[in-house]
Amino acid sequence: MTKKVERLLFFAWLQAFIAMIGSLIFSEVLEFIPCEKCWYQRILMYPLVLLYGLALVKKDSRYAGAGLIMSGIGFLLAAYHYGLQKLPALQPAFGGGCGPVSCSGEYINLLGFITIPLLSFTAFTIIFLLHVQVLRAGK
Repeated sequence: MTKKVERLLFFAWLQAFIAMIGSLIFSEVLEFIPCEKCWYQRILMYPLVLLYGLALVKKDSRYAGAGLIMSGIGFLLAAYHYGLQKLPALQPAFGGGCGPVSCSGEYINLLGFITIPLLSFTAFTIIFLLHVQVLRAGK
C-alpha cells in the first residue's frame, strides 16, 4: 500500500469516525430520537469505521472494498432524506411518515439549510470520493 492510499484510507476512516461520534452525540447526549432513515444511515456508516480501520491496520485496501458501495448507498439515502425535509413534494401526504419520529422533522436547522441528513450526506460524499481516489491511486 502506498503512502497516498494509506492517507486516503485514514481520512475516509476519520470521516466515518467523526460521523459516528456525531450521531451518537445527537442521540445519546442531546437525546434526539433518530427517525427510521437516520437508523438506516447509521447502519451504513458505523461499519465503515471498522472497514477502513481494518484496511489501515492490515495495510490492505481490499478490506475497505465494501466501503464504496456502502457510502454510495448512504449518499443516496441521505440525499433522499434531506429532500424529505426540504421539498414539500417529497413529503408523504399522510403526515411525517416513517415510524414514531417523523423523517421530515428537523432537530437542527442551521442557517436555514444545515440539518442532520445534510451532515450525513456530506460525510457519505466525502467518504465516497476518498474511496474513488483510493481506487485510482491503486491502479
